[in-house]
Amino acid sequence: MMASSSKVCHHSMMTGNLTTGELALEPLITCKLCLCEHSLDMMTTLQECSCIFCTTCLKQYVQLAVREGFGSAITCPDMVCPNHGVLQEAEIACLVSIDQLHLYQRLKLEKEVHLDPCRTWCPAADCYTVCQVKSKDSALPVPVDCTVCHLQFCSACKSTWQLQHLCQNSEPVAGPPEKDVLINGDGDACIKQCPVCQIYIERNEGCAQMMCKNCKHTFCWYCLQNLDNDIFLRHYDKGPCRNKLGHSRASVMWNRTQVVGILVGLGIIAIVTSPLLLLASPCIICCVCKSCKSKKKKQSPSPTT
Repeated sequence: MMASSSKVCHHSMMTGNLTTGELALEPLITCKLCLCEHSLDMMTTLQECSCIFCTTCLKQYVQLAVREGFGSAITCPDMVCPNHGVLQEAEIACLVSIDQLHLYQRLKLEKEVHLDPCRTWCPAADCYTVCQVKSKDSALPVPVDCTVCHLQFCSACKSTWQLQHLCQNSEPVAGPPEKDVLINGDGDACIKQCPVCQIYIERNEGCAQMMCKNCKHTFCWYCLQNLDNDIFLRHYDKGPCRNKLGHSRASVMWNRTQVVGILVGLGIIAIVTSPLLLLASPCIICCVCKSCKSKKKKQSPSPTT
């Protein structure tokens, strides 16, 4: 929100200490995103975590998060935010256009319905109704009734429910039917689910090492194996995914060489700086002790005469 109680209190404190004839100079605040200094009226404070950024940077961040977040919660752009704040929908509405707000709300609803085993989309054409699935076991197909078009369909394969229905697909399809995409179960499918958060991901081109934008999980596109700790990408050296990374062998070797160089460089820095830290530690300890003694002398009461 552009106007917050903290800003009002800040201004009142500044004007209260001014004498007649003095000019009020508003302090400049550094934005953590662009690292530029701005006046307070050009900044926006987040409600949940009280982090403050310039409005221009925050608008760009939120607009990008709406386009690429697939309806996920938009968190505070500060990576080390102590409160892990999340932007409220009212704050998002002030930072994006009406069309982007509607897009965010639609994607958020799609994600909520996909992750909720008790809700699903009606598969009928031009019917975008969210239907309730009345089943204790989400893995078992059950008939679902649409309250708008009165279609009765299978909760798993979305085909019309019939007597002695044989489900053709036990995997539910996420999202409304207007997307009109075919999700295959084989390794060459263009759309798959993240192994961790189960959100649907589409791969148009590029290498087989995928990172989910929702949960930041890294995995192999073909076999969905976890690659979070495979910094050398050795998964593509053997097994069914061998040479399927999508890069040349020379490119992979160059990447590994860079990783090894970084690790060796950090090791050399640690080896070089450790003796210096050992030599400087007595001086640091003496300085700390002196500062503590001076503070104690200042805090101790003076003797009365």
